[in-house]
Amino acid sequence: MPTSKRLASLGSAVFARVDASKQAYLLKASSSVRPDLVDLSIGSSDLRPPTALLDSMASAVMESSSSSYCLQAGLRPFHAAVADWCRYRFDVAVDPDHEVQLLVGSQEGTAHLPLAVLDSGDAAMRLDPCYPSHTGGLHLAGARTTALPLSPENDWRPDLTTISPQLWDQLKLFVLGYPHNPSARVGDQEDLNRITAIAARHDVVIAHDNPYVDLALDGEPPSLLQAPNWRECGIEFFSLSKGWCLGGFRLGFAVGAAPLIAALRRAKAVIDFNQSLALQQGAIQALQRFPDWPRQLHPTYRERRDRVVETLRARGWSVPCPEMAMYLWFPLPDAAHRRGWSDEDAARELLQRSGVALTPGSGFGGGGRQWLRMALVRPVNELVDAASRLADAMDD
Repeated sequence: MPTSKRLASLGSAVFARVDASKQAYLLKASSSVRPDLVDLSIGSSDLRPPTALLDSMASAVMESSSSSYCLQAGLRPFHAAVADWCRYRFDVAVDPDHEVQLLVGSQEGTAHLPLAVLDSGDAAMRLDPCYPSHTGGLHLAGARTTALPLSPENDWRPDLTTISPQLWDQLKLFVLGYPHNPSARVGDQEDLNRITAIAARHDVVIAHDNPYVDLALDGEPPSLLQAPNWRECGIEFFSLSKGWCLGGFRLGFAVGAAPLIAALRRAKAVIDFNQSLALQQGAIQALQRFPDWPRQLHPTYRERRDRVVETLRARGWSVPCPEMAMYLWFPLPDAAHRRGWSDEDAARELLQRSGVALTPGSGFGGGGRQWLRMALVRPVNELVDAASRLADAMDD
């Protein structure tokens, strides 16, 4: 069966590869005595959202309108709730009709935006490493992509001095996101301010992916909405998946310059309809009644972070302390290097030997090679046990 050259060159997604490894482990486990699988490969929170939020969704599902298609006009209540949240969270006034757009998760928005603003062959930039949908969206749009390398020596911050004025003149789109996934660094507002100021001068669209804005355990997270030039060149993507623990409900939104929101809407109009009104009702409750819910999760994530870092360091692993909730990002332990393992080898071997699934760093780009990401999405005692199992497997 023929498929496109574009699809063939896209390759397989890292989460799909890890999922296949998990399934292989479970099949072997069913026929032998093996430890239970502990899946720490994906940032799907184990914590519950507010009960009242779920109750509002459940009640709304029983209304006949919840099973109907929702067109753009039906989004007004949700967009108004987003505008209220922006004023509460950032002290910024946004137009709910022209500067806000509901998304089927923020990943959908970051992947579809390049289709709306780029022609095939246009120059675009992403970070390296970065979340896979940033790369995939640019690739599917036929962009000529430049990767801006990040490094631990520079604390995973973008070095803007490496971008020449000539490259800024060529660029049409720059996709980035802080707090940063996978490095779990919070980032810096001044970096984002400088980027948007330069982009406004060179007519470059800045797409800032910000699903972790309220999950910074240390420091103040940046936001494009706090940058002076965002209405000239910017669009920012937010999600209810992480902070409100609603990953499976696929609820996100974009806030940005009116022409960019309009372009994204036109692209989405031929790709998908909007989320059910019942799910939107839950999102409205999250933003209006529980705007501080993500910050209430900080003590849980801080304890998880501190205990797991302590456990791995005690076993000789070099693990930087993350500033953001949900993830640890650490280089391969020395024992993996002695075995000649790549990060893909290490993730696969550690899963088979310990039953703990991690994500190989190269799945986020070449800049993630020889690193691993662990999602802190299980109770603290299970995470500590998983960390011990990983260390035992590496020592064995």
